[in-house]
Amino acid sequence: MDVTVQDNPARHRFELLLDGEVGGFADYRDRDGAVVVVHSEVDPAHRGRGLGGVLARRTLDTLRERGAKVVPACPFFARYVADHPEYDAIVA
Repeated sequence: MDVTVQDNPARHRFELLLDGEVGGFADYRDRDGAVVVVHSEVDPAHRGRGLGGVLARRTLDTLRERGAKVVPACPFFARYVADHPEYDAIVA
């Protein structure tokens, strides 16, 4: 299975693509110079396979490459960031 994560700025979300089909997403808002991740989910048919972590990691890596600060308002992203101190520098 081909797994990619790409930004869809028109929909204000990063999309988890599974063989080209959206299997999950992370909604965000730009606020006060930071990217606020407000909600994320993985399609129930694909849960339990670590794809939420893939979505979080690749979203955060992309934002770090852009030099963005992140507010992980989504509970899943907040837990992910807490468990991965390598993202501390980008948390607003």
